[in-house]
Amino acid sequence: MGTSNTEIFSAHQNRLAEMAKGLAHPARIAILEYLIKKGSCVCGDIVDEIPLAQSTISQHLKVMKSAGVIKGEVDGVYRCYCVDTQACQALVDMFKKMFNCC
Repeated sequence: MGTSNTEIFSAHQNRLAEMAKGLAHPARIAILEYLIKKGSCVCGDIVDEIPLAQSTISQHLKVMKSAGVIKGEVDGVYRCYCVDTQACQALVDMFKKMFNCC
């Protein structure tokens, strides 16, 4: 979605869409599940677990971090990632609220 189109939607709608985009690929779901299971890890650990190229994993991590689903820190030459539990809880709450009618 172009940035000019986002103006017509609420902040809530834009945030939900941004976070959903951060999970909108099976590899990202697998990465999130792995991070939930492990607590935190470096990119190389994820590459060892998920059969994708390191550059592909890094790109998915970048999208997920940009969406606010995960957090990442640089530790020397390593990048350590973990789930942003507050953001993920907010995402769960947003979906619950949206589907309250069902």
